[in-house]
Amino acid sequence: MTANIKSIHFSGVGGTAMAAAAVAMQEKGYRVTGSDQNVYPPTSHFLADRGLDVMTGYAESNLRHRPDLVVIGNVLSRGNPEVEEVLDARLPHCSLPELIGRFFLPGKRSLVVTGTHGKTTTTSLLAWVFEQAGLHPSFLIGGIPRNLGQGARFTDGEWFILEGDEYDTAFFDKRSKFVHYQPEVAILNNLEFDHADVFDDLRAVQRSFGHFINLVPRRGLLLANGDDSNVAALLEIKHCPIRRYGLGETNDLRAEACRVEGGNSTFRCGDRTFRIPMAGEFNIRNALAVAACARHCGLSDDQIQEGFSTFQGIRRRMEERGVAGGVTVIDDFGHHPTAIRETLRALRLRYPGRTLWAVFEPRSNTTRRSVFQLDLAEALALADGCVVGQVARLESLPPAQRLDTERLVTDLATRGLPAAYLPEVDGIVEHLGDLACEGDVICVFSNGDFGHIHEKLLERLGEGSPDTSEWAPAHGWAETKVPEAS
Repeated sequence: MTANIKSIHFSGVGGTAMAAAAVAMQEKGYRVTGSDQNVYPPTSHFLADRGLDVMTGYAESNLRHRPDLVVIGNVLSRGNPEVEEVLDARLPHCSLPELIGRFFLPGKRSLVVTGTHGKTTTTSLLAWVFEQAGLHPSFLIGGIPRNLGQGARFTDGEWFILEGDEYDTAFFDKRSKFVHYQPEVAILNNLEFDHADVFDDLRAVQRSFGHFINLVPRRGLLLANGDDSNVAALLEIKHCPIRRYGLGETNDLRAEACRVEGGNSTFRCGDRTFRIPMAGEFNIRNALAVAACARHCGLSDDQIQEGFSTFQGIRRRMEERGVAGGVTVIDDFGHHPTAIRETLRALRLRYPGRTLWAVFEPRSNTTRRSVFQLDLAEALALADGCVVGQVARLESLPPAQRLDTERLVTDLATRGLPAAYLPEVDGIVEHLGDLACEGDVICVFSNGDFGHIHEKLLERLGEGSPDTSEWAPAHGWAETKVPEAS
């Protein structure tokens, strides 16, 4: 693929990783063009500052110059005019994961973090530990770590740290993205059924992760969560070394003496005690995996702890967006029952004794469906009160396949939980504006912007309140649009 290519067009260049890859290819000396329907700050500023003009909208004419290669974004499908032109003209094309595998990973040492939950947190923490140690790694992360300020970066350093997503690669490549990432060290955090639009059942998910595990070389390393029974089914292999980590006694690397105080956790691994600025059992496992990987790659425990101590978290992962009227508003990307459950548990530890409200938008391709009807009720019941929004893109699902929001609210009410189904964002804002009291915490769960509900909540809660000056969206969020995940 790399031979005789001088010009590259990125269809869907507005995504964080696509934009970073486009600029990196331009810096390698390729002539790069790009197109997208809409490109928002900070990505639009990032591209403009580097002299990469974006063609607004998708059109056959965007490919009139006949690039040597077209990189087609994951969100594009048949019917898109650029996709149709690529196929009609038989232009060479690939996905972003394939581009990364072909152009950026050769000669690098690839560390790939996978699993149903915790990928973004673990990858971000691992990248920051390496950055703090002065190793200046390349990274590709499905979120925006505060310390690093961007979700993707391509450097001349030895290491490449990637979040290995199991979602499909492109409309023409239904394999999981992570099969393109050539792992030297692979982390497998946990495994559950997810992405109901891609996988039929848990066994199909396991099959895809099995394909990934088969890519770990014999001199590489597989770090696997030894506490997860769904992961255990994949570990009967002999082609590469395996080390199991977790809280259980049978693990090779075990977190012991675990303690959580407020928003911080401590655990001991061997003769070293580590402290992380994150709460919850899931985050202890995430940090244990990072420590195990970093040790394997030659970093000292002091270097690892320095990275842990200075880690500032990730946008949209238990992110405190502001305080108004004494009420704290949290933004969280959680869109799976397990993620919602663990986030609520962690928030209980971070804000002990405070009333916790959950606001849930069924927006992902899995939670829009009825597959987690009962599991969602069990997870959301860990809050003190709950509001459920309308199922996103409702008309695209047959009624029999949709999440039944009214049943969900009824199931929560039978557990003694104040719960309401309110399809409009403004209705949710007014409802919580009337009910939330000083000291309460509202956590919004959505993998989209949810109609800018966070800003609207803070504005409503701050009306007439003596402490409205405290309402301060974290890190200029109102000016930033994070690309939405599938």
